[in-house]
Amino acid sequence: MTKKSGALEGLKVVEFAHVIAGPLSGTLMADLGATVVHVEDPGIGDPQRTAGPAKDGVHLWWQMAARNKRSITLNLRSDEGRALAKELAAWADVVITNFRVETLEKWGLDFASLNKINSKVIVLQVTGFGATSSRRNEPGFGKVGEAMSGVVHLTGFPDGPPVHTGFSHGDSVTGLMGAYAVQAALYRKHTDPDFKGEWIDLSLYDGLFRLIEWQVIFHDQLGTAPERMGNKLAAAPAAVINMYQTGDKRWLTVTSGTPRAVSNTAKLVGEPAEDYVTRADQAKNSERLDKLLGEWIAKRGIDACMAAMKEIGVVASPIYSMEDILEDETFRERESIIELEVPKLGKVRMQNVVPKLANHTGEVWRAAPELGMDTDLVYKEFLGKTDDEVAALRVGGHI
Repeated sequence: MTKKSGALEGLKVVEFAHVIAGPLSGTLMADLGATVVHVEDPGIGDPQRTAGPAKDGVHLWWQMAARNKRSITLNLRSDEGRALAKELAAWADVVITNFRVETLEKWGLDFASLNKINSKVIVLQVTGFGATSSRRNEPGFGKVGEAMSGVVHLTGFPDGPPVHTGFSHGDSVTGLMGAYAVQAALYRKHTDPDFKGEWIDLSLYDGLFRLIEWQVIFHDQLGTAPERMGNKLAAAPAAVINMYQTGDKRWLTVTSGTPRAVSNTAKLVGEPAEDYVTRADQAKNSERLDKLLGEWIAKRGIDACMAAMKEIGVVASPIYSMEDILEDETFRERESIIELEVPKLGKVRMQNVVPKLANHTGEVWRAAPELGMDTDLVYKEFLGKTDDEVAALRVGGHI
């Protein structure tokens, strides 16, 4: 399949990483045109290959998670395998890894070692607790990162337990933050003639911790920070932020985020608009307005509620199920979902490339590759090995 030009066309990435956080950074870059080589253990492969449900023997999550990548096999436990890994690092612009720090140092695949063979290499190293902390060699998973970041403490209702979000939140945000950090390093590489490589040290709590940007300064200056508030948002400058059930048993999220929207919401439920003019007024009366709006919504269907909110200039949305997403006009207009041919499954729908660039779009040109299906291509064409050399590596169990 011919690939469209993406903004990262020509960027060479090798992943000594598995499961979610590190590889997601690579997938995001692959979607925008980067050549991403995913290194897997011979015969076993990435554990993520078998995560989640399967259909006709094909694991579905993996088709999305590893799309647009090249899969090769390499035994990093052999001297020959590690020598090949260093050749790949010398070829690459970016190396992504999430092995334990001591393992990388033992194998000579840490930043200091790779920087000696590729002076401009950018290494994205994902660990549970940071590569420079005393816990650097402890295993970590996304849920632990979520717990440490503060986001779980803030999620849920005041009278209930903390709640994790319903997907791999910590891993996914780490992957996104990693891709962003790589782009920052690439900018420096292409603007600084003295660039000497970059080491990106990213823990599984860093991304979410950064995104809850008010929690530290609130606690530092006020001695406390907001606690769990259910579907409300404690630090938001809005009198109404909540989720309400409609008369036809749908859920609707509503945000009256401006003084005018708050005033119009008050009028809608029969409240005096003059009681909601200033921020102080809104704070004083917000609980009453929230209660009245909930009662108003509970008597009407979702369509009537949405029409009323649109009429008065209040932002609202139904809570989308997967069925809603597939039928939604906005998702369709923006081509947010694409259809791809996948071996054994036929046509499969999945998310399109995000973010959307007008001139260098990138595309989804393949679902996940079979284990090692690009081994010959990478070793022969990318690294310049001969047929005999590759055959010898295969016979020796190194690939």
